[in-house]
Amino acid sequence: MKKLAFLLTVALISFEANAQKIKFIAEAPPTVVAGQPFQLQYTINSDDISKFNVGRFNNFEVLNGPATYTSQNFTFINGKSTQTVSNTYTYMLSAKKEGSFSIQPATIEVNGTQYKSNALTIKVLPPDSKQSTQREGGAVASNNVQINAENIFVRSIVSKTTVKEQEVILLTYKVYYKVDLVNITDVKLPDFEGFMTHDIDVKKPQDIENYNGQNYYTFTLRQMLIYPQRAGRITIKPMTCTGIIRVRQLVRDPRSFFGSYETYQDHKRQLSTGAVTLNVAPLPEPKPADFSGAVGSLTMNSSISASSIEANNSLTFTLNISGSGNLKLIKTPKVDFPSDFEQYDPKEDNSFSATPSGFTGNKKIEYVVIPRHNGKYEIPPVSLTYFDLQSNTYKTLHTEGYTVNVAKGTASSSSATVYNGVDKEQVEQIASDIQYIKTGNLHIRPKVEACAGTLTFWLFLAIPLFVAILLGIIFNKKAKENANIALMRNKKANKVAKKRLKTAEKYLNASQKEFFYDEMLSAIWLYISDKLNIPLSSLNKDNAADELRRKGVADDLVSDTIKMLTDCEYERYAFGADTRGAMDKIYNTAITIIERIENSIKR
Repeated sequence: MKKLAFLLTVALISFEANAQKIKFIAEAPPTVVAGQPFQLQYTINSDDISKFNVGRFNNFEVLNGPATYTSQNFTFINGKSTQTVSNTYTYMLSAKKEGSFSIQPATIEVNGTQYKSNALTIKVLPPDSKQSTQREGGAVASNNVQINAENIFVRSIVSKTTVKEQEVILLTYKVYYKVDLVNITDVKLPDFEGFMTHDIDVKKPQDIENYNGQNYYTFTLRQMLIYPQRAGRITIKPMTCTGIIRVRQLVRDPRSFFGSYETYQDHKRQLSTGAVTLNVAPLPEPKPADFSGAVGSLTMNSSISASSIEANNSLTFTLNISGSGNLKLIKTPKVDFPSDFEQYDPKEDNSFSATPSGFTGNKKIEYVVIPRHNGKYEIPPVSLTYFDLQSNTYKTLHTEGYTVNVAKGTASSSSATVYNGVDKEQVEQIASDIQYIKTGNLHIRPKVEACAGTLTFWLFLAIPLFVAILLGIIFNKKAKENANIALMRNKKANKVAKKRLKTAEKYLNASQKEFFYDEMLSAIWLYISDKLNIPLSSLNKDNAADELRRKGVADDLVSDTIKMLTDCEYERYAFGADTRGAMDKIYNTAITIIERIENSIKR
């Protein structure tokens, strides 16, 4: 019976794996540097594969590949088994020259059916104009690069510098760097006096760009639309921010097996853009009397909810303004309804989006009116004047006019208004001068005696005072603990170590051996430094072991800790087939040792 259940489970897993949708995906960096290696990967979620073929890599040189890698993943959720299989083919390529080149789709067969991958387009930048150390993927490596204005800076880029009033400008703040940039903090934008601004989403935050003959990694920090509100020369003041840069440092230790080890230290650098001056030309004169400031390319149409209606019933007149431009600044057009029509505040529905070319979409305006008497009424055309940037002229849009036949209302409608649109409560019973007053038995309650001087009164005074004193004691104790730097470093050592181990785990999953061991050594040494309150520059294996024993850590745990550090230093430069197995062992051992030390040293 058990054997039958096992066979059914295996069959179910196989069925789930075969039933999944086949995906054959090609991936490569969108931008590379000529002469520098980069990876091209083909991934398919199946293991029943054959006849994998790729076309010629024109304009690219194959340095290595294909290297194959297979991974399997089993999941059991609510009694349902799922198997995920992935096969990856990796090529190492190098672009022969600069330009924009395509890589044609590859083909593969799965159970006799042929599948095609997606095609790729790769932009190739020229090498740096002067000799510099390179790393895989393009820009300059950060290990041997100084932190200066040539290797990290920020620019403010505008789409145009000569515009008209209310014409959209795309403003981009972009960071250029050749160092190991960890983060950008303390971003301070200018006040944008004389502009209306609107942030837009950054869809491509990171790339490689050739600027002034040098290749940089770039990061789009902020992107926004700005609209000048007046003519003349308007200056956008500098934007400032702080760059957090990670620098690799060599710590020499004569007692170490290799004599030294590497660690990291974060440095801050203040960054600032230059000021940008825009020349804003005024709109042509004379301006039409009904011009309200709309600039762009617009269309307008209208509609009414009914052409025949009874008196005291609501009527909805709708305007739709569509196109691109400064849609947010368009004022609500005035509609000259007949004097016998009771009007309500118009309701606006803006459904436009911000793109690098400006606002695009639709502005819907609903006017609710109520004719009070029967008759034949005219709603005149509505006009909107705007400035068209393409023709450099003012244009006026017109809607059609409408005739509304209002019939005499029924007896019931003379005392109450029926509103068929939104916000019904705003117009119900509008014809009644005095609203209905509630009648009936009144619930009269006796006057309550004051509680001043009673036990309840004194308790209400004493309890908040007691709570305030208790909170003061707790906050005072917390402040003293925070003032003790060594104590705070000790408390946060485990939390900091876990963050760095998370980074090491990413390198572990990516099988990046050198980066993994660098991060592991850095995480362990920094943890021991914080936990024992020993400066990193003075820390070595001997004084670390002595201090651990002094704090009551068992000898076997001290020996395991020193052995783990030695193994980590050795494995970083060791050669062998099972590098992934060694990395897994080091990672798991480090987690176990940190947990044991935390249990041994409480404070």
